[in-house]
Amino acid sequence: MRIYLPATFTVLAAALADGGFRDAPYTAYAVTPELRAALGTDDEEELEYAAMGAAAEESARLLAASPDTPARRVVVAAEVPDRVVRPAAAPDAPARVRVEAEVPLKRVASAHVDDAAAAPDVAAGRTEDHELLWYATQELRHLLE
Repeated sequence: MRIYLPATFTVLAAALADGGFRDAPYTAYAVTPELRAALGTDDEEELEYAAMGAAAEESARLLAASPDTPARRVVVAAEVPDRVVRPAAAPDAPARVRVEAEVPLKRVASAHVDDAAAAPDVAAGRTEDHELLWYATQELRHLLE
């Protein structure tokens, strides 16, 4: 199952140093039956985009609670076995899931991060005009430099 882990630069740096996301369980976002029903579509691309957007919103909330980390949203996309994902959807968060296991780096597919120029808007909570940029796994260490 493809999951979207909301993160920050600090969380991403720790995951890279530790070889993955080791402090399970995690709140993540994914295409769930609840999300399908809420959006009324079976378009996988649209559903994945919505799940990633929900993770980006959660990343913004994490940033608001961590003023010392760079003001750039981070969403990590990973493939995990269905058996480690539990439903956690709420009426206001139909894509929310709970990941009950570690997510090793080998499971990470990509990361999606705000451009550095978006930081002032992100810090002010104005994220609606900014799309996340795609980064391959081999680029992640360089992204944090």
